[in-house]
Amino acid sequence: MAKSIFRAASRAELQQRLARLAPDRAPLWGKMNAPRMVVHLSDSLRMALGELSAAPKKTPLRFPIIKQLVIYLAPWPKGAPTAPELLARAPAAWTSELVTLSALVERFATRSPGEKWPPHPAFGSMTGRAWGALVYRHCDHHFRQFGI
Repeated sequence: MAKSIFRAASRAELQQRLARLAPDRAPLWGKMNAPRMVVHLSDSLRMALGELSAAPKKTPLRFPIIKQLVIYLAPWPKGAPTAPELLARAPAAWTSELVTLSALVERFATRSPGEKWPPHPAFGSMTGRAWGALVYRHCDHHFRQFGI
């Protein structure tokens, strides 16, 4: 069964990994520093909750088979492109950003997967189940980027 932000054990794992992150931890790949990565994850959760707009893009990721493969199975490439809206905000105080990300993870999980969810800029329309898996995998990808 795929890990999902909607599963308590998956959320607890992410929260524990987040608690081990330090602001000066160097990435194993990519250009983001740890504070920028935390802001990026927070803003991606805001986007998933419909609180932050990101312009839609025409990509092959909108095709159902490709979408399912990427969301649930395929390894994510290092340096994959992201919406510019998810890179725009400068980090505030480290502790504040950690608290914000932690709270967004928990708030995301209070929504029902059966509710209507906003579209993703690259994947298009998404179910709550798909969002839950994607959010988990996105956090996991960036935590791996920082060796946690």
